[in-house]
Amino acid sequence: MYVKRVYRDSLGKQDLKSFRISVKETDLYLSVKKESYCPDLEKKVEKLILGLRYDLESYISLDPEFKTTLRPHALATGAPLIARTMAVAANTAGVGPMAAVAGAFAEYIGRELLKITSEVIVENGGDIFMASGQKRLVAIFAGTSPFSNRIAVEIPPDRTPLGICTSSGTVGPSLSMGKADASVIIARSAALADAAATAAANVIQGPQDVKKGIEVAKNINGVLGAIMIKDDKLAVWGDFNIVPVNPPN
Repeated sequence: MYVKRVYRDSLGKQDLKSFRISVKETDLYLSVKKESYCPDLEKKVEKLILGLRYDLESYISLDPEFKTTLRPHALATGAPLIARTMAVAANTAGVGPMAAVAGAFAEYIGRELLKITSEVIVENGGDIFMASGQKRLVAIFAGTSPFSNRIAVEIPPDRTPLGICTSSGTVGPSLSMGKADASVIIARSAALADAAATAAANVIQGPQDVKKGIEVAKNINGVLGAIMIKDDKLAVWGDFNIVPVNPPN
């Protein structure tokens, strides 16, 4: 299990102030404009996380299938916003709602922070919500694949805010029916990017399946781009540049 999140080092930018907030299983790495940061901001983010977790956990206690199903799920009356966001994204991608949880949390926190800062990056277990005033590079970690940490997605500022999320069957604790080293999805919604990354990763069993993953992604409404990696095979789709990066020492 890959739990040491050294890939976060690639997200730090000198023009931004970065900090980490961890509440139970929720572990966020956030970056905002330096002039927007103050110690109270960390308390604000922690309060937001606690509120989201309370809403979601309370709902799951009433609708336990929401947490366990791997298929689109009909919500019970009175579901909180975070559950509705996850369900809509998951239904669009054809997967269970928990496939969108990390992206949904990242986006909710990010959009709340946009009320006080014009630039924000929220990373939640490899799932990112980004709003930026300048070009950013997001390096791709793909386990033992030769592409791992050697390529990055170039995100122009005029394409943000957006979500860029990764699912893997070989890296990390997330549930996947496939064996992709990295299924990376770019979408306007981070919750949708998260769910779609799972859907595409599920069809990749071997290097020959990377194009299948792309086809799945292309057929999900709202997806802007996709990168599929398995071993030494790579497939890319969408109007985004992929650039080489130097691997970390």
